[in-house]
Amino acid sequence: MRRVAIINYGLTKVDKHWKKSLRGLFGDAAKAALNNSKVTNLDALIIGNMCASDLSDQNNIGALLADYLCITPATAFRVEAACGSGAAAVLAAYTAVASGMYDVVMTGGIEKLSDGVGRDTTLSLGKAADAEYELFYGSSFVSLNALLMNHYMHIHHTPRDAFADFAVLMHKNGSKNPYAQLPFEITREMVLRSDKIADPITLYDCAPVGDGAAALILCPLEEASKYSDNYVEISGLAGATDTINVSSRSDLLSFNSTVIAADRAYKMAKITPRDVDVAEIHDTFTITGAISLEDLGFSEKGKFNKLLAEGAFEPGGIVAVNPSGGLKSRGHPVGATGAYQIVEVAMQLMGDAGKTQVPDAEIGLAQNIGGSGSSTFVTILRRSR
Repeated sequence: MRRVAIINYGLTKVDKHWKKSLRGLFGDAAKAALNNSKVTNLDALIIGNMCASDLSDQNNIGALLADYLCITPATAFRVEAACGSGAAAVLAAYTAVASGMYDVVMTGGIEKLSDGVGRDTTLSLGKAADAEYELFYGSSFVSLNALLMNHYMHIHHTPRDAFADFAVLMHKNGSKNPYAQLPFEITREMVLRSDKIADPITLYDCAPVGDGAAALILCPLEEASKYSDNYVEISGLAGATDTINVSSRSDLLSFNSTVIAADRAYKMAKITPRDVDVAEIHDTFTITGAISLEDLGFSEKGKFNKLLAEGAFEPGGIVAVNPSGGLKSRGHPVGATGAYQIVEVAMQLMGDAGKTQVPDAEIGLAQNIGGSGSSTFVTILRRSR
C-alpha cells in the first residue's frame, strides 16, 4: 500500500446559497483546489453527499459533477454514509490511491439543504435514523440527543451550564473563521435562554444546517512534491459502525463506532490521543461534542466540563478542539461536513488557517459521525514539511 498525501483543497463558506446549484457550489470548491495546484489531470472523483436525492432531485452526482468540471471520462461516483458521507468519501479516495488503482483523485462533499423546505429537510435528515424503530414513532435527532443529554447530566452530575460553555467556545472560535455560517460570539446566558427545542436542548446547543462544498486532492506521498510545495500525509484513518437505533446500545453515553474507529486510526498512525495537537470533532449538538471528546480519549468519562473550564480544549491545552468553530458555529452541511473537517485540519498543519491557526500544529484528527453514532470515521493527518 502506498502512503497518501493531501496536496490541495478548496472550500465554500457554509451558508444558504440560494443562487447556487448543487453543481455550481461544488464547482467553486473544486476550482479553488485545482487553481492553486499543479494538477493537470484527475483520475477519479469521489463525492460524499446525503440529501441530494430528496432535496435536489438528483442522483448520479458523480457524473453530474465530472461533466460540470470537464473531467470526463474520469471515474466518478457518490458515497453515502448519512452525516458521515464526507469523511467516508475521503476514506474511499485514500483507498483508491493507496492501492495504486488511481494516482490523482479529487474527493470531498457537497450538500444543498436550502433546496428543501422545513418539513422536507427535517424528514431527509431524519432518514439517517432507524426508519422503522425510531423515525416511525416520531423520534428526531434533537429528541434522541436530548435523551442522551438528560441521561449524561443525571449519571455524571454535570451542570447544564457546562454544555452552554462548550457552545460559547465553539462560537468564539468560529467568529474568526471566514467559512463559518454563524461567525459571531455568544454568551452562556444566550444559550440557556434561547428557544427550547427538546428539553434540555435549546437552539444554541444545536448546529445549524446549511449549504456547503469542500474538495481535496489526493496523490501518492512520494509524488506530492511534483504537485505542491505544501502538503500533509494521511497517516491514519478508519471507519466503524454501531447499532443504528440508540435503544439497542449497551452504553447510551458512548459512541462505540467512535471508540473503535479512533483506536484503529491511532494504531495505524502509531500515535496516542496525547500526540494530537488539533482536532475537529463532530458536535451536531453540545452533548455530541462532550461524548466525542471522551470517546476519542481527550477526556475521562464525565470530566469534559472540568477540562473545558480549565482551558484544556483551547490552544496550549490538551488539544485545540474545533478551531474552525465546529459544526456548532462553522455549520453542518451534512454530506460535506466530514470533508470540511479534514480540510480544516489540513489547513492547520499547512499553516494556512489564518486567524484560527493553532501554533506549531503537527498532528491533527478529524472525527465525522453518521446518524446518532451509528457510524464514525476518524482521520489523522501529519504535517510533512
